[in-house]
Amino acid sequence: MNLLEPCLLAAIWGASFLFLRIAAPEFGPLALIALRVGIAALVLAPVLRSALVRSQLRAKAWPLLVVGISNSALPFGLFAYSTLYINAGLDSILNATTPIWTALIAAAWFQAGLGRQQLAGLLLGLAGVVLLVWDTVGAGIAGVPLAIATALAAAVCYGFAVNYSKRHLAGIQPLVVAFGSQLFATIVLLPLALPFWPRHAIAISTWACVAALGVICTGFAYILYFRLIERVGATYAASVTFLIPVFGLIWGALFLGEKLTPTMLAGCAIVLLGTALASGKFASRFGKHHNSLPQAFPSKIKINNKSP
Repeated sequence: MNLLEPCLLAAIWGASFLFLRIAAPEFGPLALIALRVGIAALVLAPVLRSALVRSQLRAKAWPLLVVGISNSALPFGLFAYSTLYINAGLDSILNATTPIWTALIAAAWFQAGLGRQQLAGLLLGLAGVVLLVWDTVGAGIAGVPLAIATALAAAVCYGFAVNYSKRHLAGIQPLVVAFGSQLFATIVLLPLALPFWPRHAIAISTWACVAALGVICTGFAYILYFRLIERVGATYAASVTFLIPVFGLIWGALFLGEKLTPTMLAGCAIVLLGTALASGKFASRFGKHHNSLPQAFPSKIKINNKSP
């Protein structure tokens, strides 16, 4: 199996935390994310050439609005805020807890079954989060505890969006969900962002980060992800979630000089192991039947567990 595309996708999504870290202080979270989703909507707009896409967009306007808020507008904004206080590598690891929250929400709100392996994965993943943030919170730096909480809240939003979309958007073409969610996120965010629009000059390099967030990390990443699902299936494509923190840590260290501590690496390993258990990856690898829950990544929604 060709690993190039999954690695490329993980590298792109891992880089999104780097770009957020650079651009959020200049634009502020609201203006930055309004630009991100607006640019992504423009990149994905060519899907409107299809009459079927336009029909599905009209028929599912309300669920797409909910997904646009819960999978883009809100979590993107929360992550943008968190990068004002914590580094890109830590943010990318906290994002990797998404399948854990997905499983908890599925069990609590959508009456999904929760097996012993998943429960063990949830507890292990949460223990990894505690280890990961223990030193950071204990350092007593103002704003850091709230930033960690907002990053985890963003992952919770992704978990809700996955469950909601599975129930209300099943059978809808994936790129309809991709475009519709970005469109509605833009509609929601733009009026809120205008009062906070930066009044100072923005460096060209920062504008480049904004363009990269919208064009590459959102628009192009959607296209690449759904192409990957079509070619190799959703289960294999979902494995990219285990690579995102790796690239998040690498990009943060290379371009921002972020330090990789033993505690951070240990916490990352425990979180990913818990995520693998909670999402049923070990069972699926050995060919066992399981009721694994769908997973979500930054900037994407998976509708079901098989390729469309």
